[in-house]
Amino acid sequence: MDDTMSDNNWWFFDQALVIAVTGALTFGIISGVDGYGRILLTIPLVLFLPGYALVSAVFPDEPNDDYRSFDHEKTGLGNPRLVTGGLEAVERVVLSIIFSVALVSTVTLFASATPRGVTVIPVLSGLAVLTVLLSLIAIGTRYRCLPERRFAPSLSSLSPFFARSQPSDFGRTNRQPYNVAIALGLLLLLASGGFAIANPPEHDGFTELSVETENVSGEIDTIYDSTFTAGEPQELQVTIENREHEERTYTTVVMLQQVRYDGDEATVNQSTELDRNTATVADGETSQQTLEIVPPMAGDDLRLAVLLYNGEPPSEPTAENAYRSLHLPIEVE
Repeated sequence: MDDTMSDNNWWFFDQALVIAVTGALTFGIISGVDGYGRILLTIPLVLFLPGYALVSAVFPDEPNDDYRSFDHEKTGLGNPRLVTGGLEAVERVVLSIIFSVALVSTVTLFASATPRGVTVIPVLSGLAVLTVLLSLIAIGTRYRCLPERRFAPSLSSLSPFFARSQPSDFGRTNRQPYNVAIALGLLLLLASGGFAIANPPEHDGFTELSVETENVSGEIDTIYDSTFTAGEPQELQVTIENREHEERTYTTVVMLQQVRYDGDEATVNQSTELDRNTATVADGETSQQTLEIVPPMAGDDLRLAVLLYNGEPPSEPTAENAYRSLHLPIEVE
């Protein structure tokens, strides 16, 4: 791009570029790029492009600083007054960053109300669609401007710094301190944005453990099969759901316990391991295990203790040292 674009028909070039870059960055992130590459792809998408499209839609005209004389008959003053229009380059860039942060927060708020919650795909998709729509609106608003007042992209129009001031009757202002402050602010923003992208906040992980249930009706006392026959094998279906934000290897141990109840307190008099199973479950996935139950004794004071461990269980599995546990009262005939 160069300054000649302001004088030809390429006034929409920057918005076409915003649409193309947004699509390319979104595709790159969704395709699985990670590490520093993911950070570099995400920074412009969350810190500049959406806000630039919005600023372009709201301010489609070019900057114009003119001096006009006061009406001597009404004011008696001879000094000119300054009439401005559009945005200077530094104003356009700074507002683009501010509006981008606001738009990302808005999209994230709406994503939190969706079934998938605040995850990469809903936020990224919403942000990309919003950026493209704002760019199309910006093209429309520029088209409605007079050609001589229409903003057109150039290298100087995208500079985040104050340009060298022109001499005037009001003297000159030293812009260098402002440019240094802007440069430091941009570096701080990029550093903090990169850190936030590389270390997104996550809720504490958890694992769900459940057993296969029967259809609930008024004719059953429990929602699982609670009747067994001593010495005869019977299957127990267990489901593990991993929400720990990382892959986990689980071991499930099922114990037959003879218990004595004293009110709500249960004392284990005897405990026998019946079966165990190990499964590796990816984050967000579930695993179903089939455990074989062969009760060696009969009675109505028995229960199954389903114990779940991260990795290998200890030599003596108990509900106290298990990561998750379920207690299922049963009757063995």
